[in-house]
Amino acid sequence: MPIRIVTNSPQETIAAAEKLGGLLKRGDMIAYKGGLGAGKTTFTRGLAQGLGLGDCVSSPTFALVNEYAGEDLTLYHFDMYRIASEDELETTGFYDYDFSDNIAAVEWSENIPFALPKDTIYITINSLGETEREILIEEGGRLAAAWD
Repeated sequence: MPIRIVTNSPQETIAAAEKLGGLLKRGDMIAYKGGLGAGKTTFTRGLAQGLGLGDCVSSPTFALVNEYAGEDLTLYHFDMYRIASEDELETTGFYDYDFSDNIAAVEWSENIPFALPKDTIYITINSLGETEREILIEEGGRLAAAWD
């Protein structure tokens, strides 16, 4: 059963993500699902804050990946919108990143299901209105107690 969170503003979305960021561990991969403007980058801003990396997150749309480095951990923020095959993913250098000691957040993850580990944390963000969002977190139960 996914964790379901409804937020009514970008600030509430950031706060929910910040809470999740504080619970993540090295090697976690976040796979986002959600349409354009759903709030994936806003959610990543909260993750970065929860990881102690600040709030300097921006969309990786034109860069493919943005890296947010802390003293002992890096958040890799990928945008796979334009990736259509495993061969295309290979040319991006995706497999060269150190995922075991860091955290990755992947927008448009549905384009690279073959590259995601089995313990990936899936986050679906649905727009319910101008600022209202439904956030569904599927993670196998490890984080569920934080929202009980």
